[in-house]
Amino acid sequence: MMANKILNIDGMTCAACAKAVERVTKKLEGVESASVNIATEKLNISYDENKVTVEQIENAIEKAGYKGKLETLEKTMVIEGMTCAACAKAVERVTKKLPGVVESNVNIATEKLKIVYEPSLTDIADIKRVISKAGYKALEIEEGKKEESNKAERESKSLWKRFIISLIFTAPLLYISMGHMMGLHLPSIIDPMISPLNFGIVQLLLVVPVMYTGRRFYVNGSKALKLMAPNMDSLISIGTLAAVLYGLFAIYQIYIGNSKYAMDLYFESAATILTLITLGKYLESVSKGKTSEAIKKLMGLAPKNATIIRDGKEIVVLIDDVMVDDIVIVKPGERLPVDGEIVEGSTSIDESMLTGESIPVEKNIGSKVIGASINKNGYIKYRATKVRKDTTLSQIIKLVEEAQGSKAPIAKLADVISGYFVPTVIGLAILGAIIWVIAGKDTIFVLTIFISVLVIACPCALGLATPTAIMVGTGKGAENGVLIKSGEALENAHKINAIIFDKTGTITEGKPKVTDIITYDIDEKELLYFAATAEKGSEHPLGEAIVKKAEDENIEFGASDKFTAISGRGIEVIINGKDVYLGNINLMMDKELPLKDVDKQMESLSLEGKTPMIIAIDKDIKGIIAVADTIKPSSKKAVEVLHNMGITVAMLTGDNKNTANAIGRQVGIDKIIAEVMPEHKSAEVKNLQKQGYKVAMVGDGINDAPALVAADVGIAIGSGTDVAIESADIVLVKSDLMDVPIAIDLSKKTIRNIKENLFWAFGYNTLGIPVAMGLLYAFGGPLLNPMIAALAMSFSSVSVLLNALRLKGYKPLK
Repeated sequence: MMANKILNIDGMTCAACAKAVERVTKKLEGVESASVNIATEKLNISYDENKVTVEQIENAIEKAGYKGKLETLEKTMVIEGMTCAACAKAVERVTKKLPGVVESNVNIATEKLKIVYEPSLTDIADIKRVISKAGYKALEIEEGKKEESNKAERESKSLWKRFIISLIFTAPLLYISMGHMMGLHLPSIIDPMISPLNFGIVQLLLVVPVMYTGRRFYVNGSKALKLMAPNMDSLISIGTLAAVLYGLFAIYQIYIGNSKYAMDLYFESAATILTLITLGKYLESVSKGKTSEAIKKLMGLAPKNATIIRDGKEIVVLIDDVMVDDIVIVKPGERLPVDGEIVEGSTSIDESMLTGESIPVEKNIGSKVIGASINKNGYIKYRATKVRKDTTLSQIIKLVEEAQGSKAPIAKLADVISGYFVPTVIGLAILGAIIWVIAGKDTIFVLTIFISVLVIACPCALGLATPTAIMVGTGKGAENGVLIKSGEALENAHKINAIIFDKTGTITEGKPKVTDIITYDIDEKELLYFAATAEKGSEHPLGEAIVKKAEDENIEFGASDKFTAISGRGIEVIINGKDVYLGNINLMMDKELPLKDVDKQMESLSLEGKTPMIIAIDKDIKGIIAVADTIKPSSKKAVEVLHNMGITVAMLTGDNKNTANAIGRQVGIDKIIAEVMPEHKSAEVKNLQKQGYKVAMVGDGINDAPALVAADVGIAIGSGTDVAIESADIVLVKSDLMDVPIAIDLSKKTIRNIKENLFWAFGYNTLGIPVAMGLLYAFGGPLLNPMIAALAMSFSSVSVLLNALRLKGYKPLK
């Protein structure tokens, strides 16, 4: 079968590159034509799907030195009209049948569809059309957000109103239908012994408003049945309609003179089932609202307005009207509207909304500031650098929303079962009824069995078990500065038994500092004066550390002349007429200077993981300044906690073995992998995986990106590069390594919560269905009343949600 596909090609620079891509793809068996447009960087390829796959085409392009990826679009859509896991499965099924749909996932808890598709084969109109045909409504996220903003609240209010109306009619119906059995008085006009027909008609008149109030069950249920994809509403509508239709038959029998049928009316069961399930749905909607509180809190952090300077005037504008490079004014106590860089003033800013750190951070001219943080005490002006969807807060909200909308692999089991569950239940209800008919039971008994099985087996709890826990877990992570990007990452993290840390910028600060100053016949400040003046013109990180130290000591710099950088050795410069050398021992040996006992001092400092530099003035060695990348305060504690969790800790660095071993010893690392080239980092991750470890990689730089992707879970430090953050599965906003064990611990607790939810949901249905089918009755026990079945079904969904909400009490590891 011939297929036509479009692939995006990365890495091309000229027409020759385009030709190379065409050449390698055309060589593949089954490829009929391949044409590359260098301007759009796209490959249009026609091929026989029986002879070659997209994966093989992508591999051939990669071998040629480029990257080919099937052109796809990802959309998130709000789906209206779903009531249970079977509905979600129906939406997934119809969308997956569309040509070019690569992935389609529905989250019943958030009522969102995430769909990945090839725009050349299908479009949004097609997606909306098939969803509408299946009986649901799809809204694109932009229009969905307008609807969504108050939808949860509206839904809760609507369900509460429906419950109250249903209760108003169900309470007297229960009194009339069952009161006389308990010796309660009924007026003679509706007494079953005196006026059986009136007794039946009054109950019918009371059940109709309840059915009308719960008409959504019938509308949705019948649509699903027509499409041969029955859902929870189908079960409820079949069960209650069966009860009401039997009631109508009973009224007819009373009318023609069979007054004994007055004791066989079933209207109160139908009304009570509808009322109790509406109550369950209301409690469910309230609980669901609580699961997404993390997102609501984040969205509520940003102020609505901003004060900016335009054309020399201060004006107040809506936050969406702030442009990049606008000068924003923030007074003490106000929230910052967008991200930026301070151009005037100094202050301390409370960034706890982002980092969880309650201590305000000092900010001065040049400092970066984050939207939604609180200006504590200073008046500042800052230049907007990121606005609207690009702000840090917006990116966090987007990440959390995507994570909450994604599925964990554990959810797939529940999905598969939910897809077959409802038809199986209908089959079991019919089977149960047939068995008891054969056993010689009367119609009322058989109807009780049929309705009880249908009502007790609704798979709501099954569908809610995973997404609710993921929503609460990822939301709790965001509150604590741990951004988990997907359900898959959340699940994989709990299996981790080895963690590789990149050294620079991850275990260490990534900013070298002066650690030791050793002098020979010279004052320490004077030595620092010569060293800092010499390094003032250097851009080397070690030189910057010396300059910073001098600035901190308020040492003024002198004038330098004839600056010469000697590759791999150091620098030579003239300061105040004096010849100054600053560099390693090889530089001093080249200049034939007497080394005194410098070499022993140098070796000792090197073994401590420091980089020592010798300073000579007028051919006389005057001292050593050692510089080291200092360890982050949280690194040692984080490694201790990980060891307590039974996790092996490794460190990866390009540094020499002495420096790596020194840092590793101080922190307590198990495996130290030194002198690794950036391009070999991912190979080291794969090496550990081959040894049977489930590996997490923690890094911050561009060169860590391949290793982050190769790891089972990639964890990026929030202060790292955009490339690292993009490649990672988890982002640590605070750049605090203690958040690594927190991420793993949160994952373990969330997965445990999901397993508990699935156990209760599966266990409930496994036990509930046989009881409803009359298993206990067969052995002399009671028969399950459909009203009790409805109460139990509602309770199962609410209990799963309440269990998921327990995660909201999660306390991070200390």
